[in-house]
Amino acid sequence: MDSILILNLVLVAVLIGLTAFFVGSEFAVVKVRASRVDQLIAEGNKTAPIVKKLVTDLDYYLSACQLGITVTALGLGWLGKPTVERILYPLFDDLGVSAAVSTVVSFVIAFSLVTFLHVVIGELAPKTLAIQFAEKMTLLLARPLYWFGKIMFPAIWLLNGSARLLLRSFGVQPAGHEQAHSEEELKIIMAQSFKNGEINQAELSFMQNIFAFDESVAKDIMVPRVQMETLAINMTIEEILDIIDEHEYTRFPVTNDRDKDHIIGFINVKEMLTNIVRDRSHKIADTLHEIVLLNEHTPLQEAMVKMQLERVHMALIVDEHGGTSGLLTLEDILEEIVGEIRDEFDEDERNDIEEIDELAYCVNGRVLLDELEERFGVEFKGAEEVDTIAGWVLHKQNEVSEGDRIPSDDRHIWTVEEMDNHQILRVKLEIVDPVN
Repeated sequence: MDSILILNLVLVAVLIGLTAFFVGSEFAVVKVRASRVDQLIAEGNKTAPIVKKLVTDLDYYLSACQLGITVTALGLGWLGKPTVERILYPLFDDLGVSAAVSTVVSFVIAFSLVTFLHVVIGELAPKTLAIQFAEKMTLLLARPLYWFGKIMFPAIWLLNGSARLLLRSFGVQPAGHEQAHSEEELKIIMAQSFKNGEINQAELSFMQNIFAFDESVAKDIMVPRVQMETLAINMTIEEILDIIDEHEYTRFPVTNDRDKDHIIGFINVKEMLTNIVRDRSHKIADTLHEIVLLNEHTPLQEAMVKMQLERVHMALIVDEHGGTSGLLTLEDILEEIVGEIRDEFDEDERNDIEEIDELAYCVNGRVLLDELEERFGVEFKGAEEVDTIAGWVLHKQNEVSEGDRIPSDDRHIWTVEEMDNHQILRVKLEIVDPVN
């Protein structure tokens, strides 16, 4: 085997290796997460700043990869097939194959072999590695790709500029490669991360609650007017202590003449009891604080910000007519994100949805229909004007009493379990035909 043939074989191997390098670099820099790169920089990784440059100027370095892939592919086409044919000619001569046949057969074999090596070793294998080990591949290939981009700047600038001019001639403005995801995409990513063990169930639940939190308004989670416990400005100390002892709340809204439409502020029980113990004052007015007013459709995020700015833990929710609709606390808002918060006074508090068995649940009347639809696949037809399961039951049947059964669809039956006057406190859900 002569030296020219050996040199050609070495060059073919180098070209295939360079193709693998550019293909791997292209997929790796696209796949690597910008947030992970920032984390590596914070950890002191020496290659991470170069990776940051690649990710920041992604369009330029993808063009560098494309240039490298194209040039190496052309080099393989120009050098690879003649080299393989040159190896095969002596073999065909020994076999006595005619020149015409040997030319065709050697071309087919050379083309197939070079294409196979180019596709498998130069394209598919590095692509798979880059996708599966994006971070490691990016850190490994970042420096040579960065310097290739620097060296080939004139050619890349010329090619990129020509491509942009061509696109603009057709009225298309070239777009960048910003890494941004929609809310639905983020939910899919989180679900996949949980499935693969990257995040745990608690982390997944927090993220899902945050997305739901952004869509909720004060009316969705407030304590309804009928369940509000209030104090009156003219109550005696004995009456106040009786109510505090019965309900064990930290804060109470204060009314004028026991009218819930005339809330004049709220008191902090700890502050008031401290004054009583120190024999400073027994009057509600001396410890009365202003209460924040919010309307029913105030987004929870806005409500939380306003309560933080005002440094209060309680807000009064008013309806469109200015009357009291309910009460909202910071604890109610936080529970939308982190779940139920129980303190030493919440021993008797029940979960909004309690599992009785696999086919039966006890549900608080204030639970939103959207939550039930998402969790149980329930269909609430004609429920556009109501938000909660209690509201839906009253919408379906005006006269309701404990024990009444109301089907929502072919698979779900609701039974009124507990009422307080005309208010539905809890209902039972029975799944009569579960979907496997």
